[in-house]
Amino acid sequence: MYIIGENIHIISPRVKEALQTKDAKFFQERAVTQVEAGAQALDLNLGPRKKDGEEVFPWMVETVQAVVDVPLSFDSTNLAGIEAGLKKVTKAQPIINSTSAEPERLEKVPLLAKKYNARVIALTMGASGIPVAADARVTIAIEKLIPRMLEIDYPISNLIIDPLVLTVSGCQEYCPELIEAIRTLQVAWDPAPTISVGLSNVSNSVPHENRPLINRTYCAMLMGVGLNTMIADPLDTNLKETIRIIEQRDDSTPIGRLYLKIADRIAASETPAIEDVDMSDPEQAAIWKTVQILLNKVIYADAYLQLA
Repeated sequence: MYIIGENIHIISPRVKEALQTKDAKFFQERAVTQVEAGAQALDLNLGPRKKDGEEVFPWMVETVQAVVDVPLSFDSTNLAGIEAGLKKVTKAQPIINSTSAEPERLEKVPLLAKKYNARVIALTMGASGIPVAADARVTIAIEKLIPRMLEIDYPISNLIIDPLVLTVSGCQEYCPELIEAIRTLQVAWDPAPTISVGLSNVSNSVPHENRPLINRTYCAMLMGVGLNTMIADPLDTNLKETIRIIEQRDDSTPIGRLYLKIADRIAASETPAIEDVDMSDPEQAAIWKTVQILLNKVIYADAYLQLA
């Protein structure tokens, strides 16, 4: 699994404060910690930065590049700021996060990516928003996103399609559709572009104590349909253990066997079955309940783990 570390994000009060004070040590420590934990790239989500983007992005690139060598992902709507940052990249191939199928964005972002030999994340979202159905998201990719890249002679090998994870709290119906979108995108174009998701989005607005379980259970399901790139928290040791179990086919523990069974069922377009689970084991029961939520078979509630 190629993990793009998510922990430099403007939504964090500590990140916001460090940006205000230009605390280089904070960002360097956060970058090194993520890379040492296994992140192969770092997402720099600094927000729009409308007033100071052309100053902040270059400063951030120089600050982080001083201590790590991995690709940097520029996560912002501010193209001028992103370009200012791209000019300072001297190490690994950068990533622009992101374009969508909205006309203005799709016109400008791929050209910027080509100019600076950057990879680009393209969201399956158009002017009317994010469609629920898997087929509609795939259609955006193959009828709008990929053709635009071909039009400007942009290498498909540098394209990353993001079919968009939405939160199980309020957008539950999107969760199973994303699984099918990932499955289809891998065969909808030859050569298939890389597919990535923002994994933690699935547990946005969920009580903190439930988020890691939802994230790693969804990860197992998405790995079942071949996901091998994601923006996620590299410091989540349980998530990384779930990834390891599936990648190494480690069935030496009951939890490992359950995650493998879930991934295999999803891979075969089968619904995970109750006979796969020892419901007397609270940890397995919690995973099972989470699978039902993510498949939209049981209505999500914050206390779903406590419900009979």
